[in-house]
Amino acid sequence: MNLTLDIQVASSTTPLPDTIQLQQWVAAALRDARDDTELSIRLVDEAEARTLNRDYRGKDYATNVLSFPFELPPDIEDPEAAALLGDLVLCAPVVAQEAVDQDKPLFDHWAHLVVHGTLHLLGHDHIEPAEADAMEALEVEILNQLGIANPY
Repeated sequence: MNLTLDIQVASSTTPLPDTIQLQQWVAAALRDARDDTELSIRLVDEAEARTLNRDYRGKDYATNVLSFPFELPPDIEDPEAAALLGDLVLCAPVVAQEAVDQDKPLFDHWAHLVVHGTLHLLGHDHIEPAEADAMEALEVEILNQLGIANPY
């Protein structure tokens, strides 16, 4: 698999995962799903996460992870666009606070949210109970392969 990540750090919160960790977590979620994959990961503070969540989901609070799948306009054909998966936006202060509140190791929680967001980019969802059960089971399996305990 050829994985290309565009990592953007727009957060003052530390510590943050490094490029190697982010690549490892995304690759684990992708598994054999794609040969060539490109995606962006943006690590942001609460103001940006809140704005994006409000503008794109109609929810006025900073959330932990947002997934924006790439969609090529229907009237454009570009074979190279097949590699484009989308964008993940993770709110570093929310991730850090959740790890404390849930008594989880910080980078285990980061890994879970990167895997969760990547699965959303692949088309998984958790709106319906059966979908939620399937997605959670897949997350647990992937995290287990990374040596991370069940986050649920």
